[in-house]
Amino acid sequence: MGVAAAGGRLAVGTTREIWEFHNVPAVCPKLDAKDSPVHHDACFLPRSVSFTGDVQIHEMAWAGESADELWFVNTRFSCLCTRSDRHSFVPRWRPKFVTHLAPEDRCHLNGLGMRDGKVRYVTALGQTNTPGGWRDNKKSGGVVIDITNHEILCGGLSMPHSPRWHDGRLWVLQSGDGGVGFIDPSSGRYQSVATLPGFTRGFDFAGPYAFIGLSQVRESAIFSGIAIAERPADQRSCGVWVIDTRNGQTVAFVKFEDAVQEIFAVQVLTDMTWPDLINDDATLLSQSFVLPDDALAQVDPALNPVTVSKEQ
Repeated sequence: MGVAAAGGRLAVGTTREIWEFHNVPAVCPKLDAKDSPVHHDACFLPRSVSFTGDVQIHEMAWAGESADELWFVNTRFSCLCTRSDRHSFVPRWRPKFVTHLAPEDRCHLNGLGMRDGKVRYVTALGQTNTPGGWRDNKKSGGVVIDITNHEILCGGLSMPHSPRWHDGRLWVLQSGDGGVGFIDPSSGRYQSVATLPGFTRGFDFAGPYAFIGLSQVRESAIFSGIAIAERPADQRSCGVWVIDTRNGQTVAFVKFEDAVQEIFAVQVLTDMTWPDLINDDATLLSQSFVLPDDALAQVDPALNPVTVSKEQ
């Protein structure tokens, strides 16, 4: 589900845990096939794992002055949390309309947005305080909230996700109709910039270009009654679309034709062309060692420098 990248670190939220990977570029030559035109320039290796239990983790972000604190959306308990080496999670904030911590997905809190290095915005599918209460009005019950004062910045949205502060605007995905837009600060209304052929979820920027995840949406009660689910199946795509935020035009896309039907998180990795993430290559993981800088001076120089390296 959630993905967060910062400073050579990549956190990935899964069903029951959060995995943290660090970039070790010295391993890259081991990934390049002989005579292949592909030359990897980043390799993320697992460094730690935190077991959260099934909290239905959603969006994640590194926060703090040095981006050393990992925040994540705990959808099942309707709150924002940080990691702990002792506890499943540490609750840090929840909407004022949610009265208690309970594993009941009361409002389907899902999106997390940063501003000036701090967690600032969230999205929820409803202002509800009962188990799964958001399902009753998912077509237009969605909200964007400023967590500093619990202010509802925009309401009446269809299954919103991924609030993002970029270029002086608060952007958000109105997923229920495949929308991409921003919140007008004067009126508090959603201003559409583009409508894409899928359930929009996952959002990042590179200059004026926005990278947006699209899902085909499943034929299920969860997605019934929303505009995107009423489109014919062949008009609902899965992939990553790139739009020019200045005019809303699609400039590129990667479309999955088979097997992959949903995208949740999208993260731009800057200054990388061929990154890879290793979590299932037992030989590579067993034979790659990351040491502190002072320890590297003690390593036998005859060893292959790819084998033992410092972390980036």
